[in-house]
Amino acid sequence: MATIDKSWTKIRNRGCHEFWNGLQAFSAMASEHKDCDGRIRCPCVRCINSRFEKIDRVRAYVFDRGFMQGYEKWIYHGELEDAIDDVAVGDVESEDEMIPILEDFFPSTTEDVQGEDEQPTTSPHFDDLFEEIEAELYPDCDWISSLKFLAKLLHLKVRGKIPNNIFEELLKLLKFAFPKENNIPATYYEAKKRLKKLGLGYDSIHVCLYNCCLFYKENASKEACPICGTSRWVNSENDKAKKVPCKVMRYFPLTPRIKRLYSSRITAKSMIWHHTGKSKDDGVLRHPVDGLAWKDFDAKHREFARDPRNVRLGLAAAGFNPFGNMSLAYSMWPVVLANYNLPPWLCMKDNYFLLSTLIPGAKSPGKDMDIFLRPLVDELKELWNNGVPTRDSLTNSMFTMRAALLWTVNDFPARSSLSGWSGQGYKA
Repeated sequence: MATIDKSWTKIRNRGCHEFWNGLQAFSAMASEHKDCDGRIRCPCVRCINSRFEKIDRVRAYVFDRGFMQGYEKWIYHGELEDAIDDVAVGDVESEDEMIPILEDFFPSTTEDVQGEDEQPTTSPHFDDLFEEIEAELYPDCDWISSLKFLAKLLHLKVRGKIPNNIFEELLKLLKFAFPKENNIPATYYEAKKRLKKLGLGYDSIHVCLYNCCLFYKENASKEACPICGTSRWVNSENDKAKKVPCKVMRYFPLTPRIKRLYSSRITAKSMIWHHTGKSKDDGVLRHPVDGLAWKDFDAKHREFARDPRNVRLGLAAAGFNPFGNMSLAYSMWPVVLANYNLPPWLCMKDNYFLLSTLIPGAKSPGKDMDIFLRPLVDELKELWNNGVPTRDSLTNSMFTMRAALLWTVNDFPARSSLSGWSGQGYKA
């Protein structure tokens, strides 16, 4: 696909021929990707691709207001996502697309190298996964690797919300239908295990039956709750049986998930949208960056605001019944973080939500919410006070990433650790 000239979008004099000709070319391309009502997303500085309008009105809006900044890959108007790539991934057309992904996740590091004879090092997981790239899906299959096929198959499972049992039946069918000597996993467990080194895990933290405390840090080795004395285990009397905890909370560490956003060449640029792509039109609220709380926070914490790669987060929590039967005495409370560094068309999409905690129980955690939030609060304090070394794939450099919690989108009880949390951010 030929390179599309976008230089006209940065011209301030919108009355000149260059701007008008560029706008006409954009309209012609976008008109081929209208919706059923003949509308397209409007990329002017006010609508920022959040509103659908007729072609003529979009052209008038862009001519009157200007083209939004930061929208450099026109994926909503007909440009393929891989048509422009700011990072060269190789000159060989047959190169497996999983190779640059692995290079993003497991880059060679030289920041700790002292001597001239030292060589960059890579993660040991890279070699294991690279063997999967080189492995054929079946004999003489040279157009798709075993790893690429498995990654796309699991991606379809997630997108289509395919149940585990149906997915296992699909694997059995594929394994039977393909040539006998193939590398298709036989079970869903095996498929997850082969991609485990690419994924992000979680920590299982035991909880007191009555929510008094977590068996975490100073309580990690204790057999009973230090507050109420209740045993940590369901079957504590039978020493020979396998010990089963009374209650388990799942905690998904936040830091590696944010670092993953910077390690990907696709998402790293979007992480600084709030600095490079926001509208300059004052008085219109489209994103938290336009709000008074954000601006007041930046004024009070200038060192944090100086680096746009530092992360602003919002937090929300609500309960639901995972089995869809409200008569069951069981519920699950997810704690979710929203990433406000991202543009408005991404930050509220479920693909970019950061699941932090899954709180089990027969009812709402209520005033015990602070007990369950302790791992998250500890991690947020570390990100605020000290930060973590992070690789920015956009500049291929290391920086110290910090994070702040700006909003909690929920009425937490007064005892909650976040209710009176000052210094790390603002509570709306």
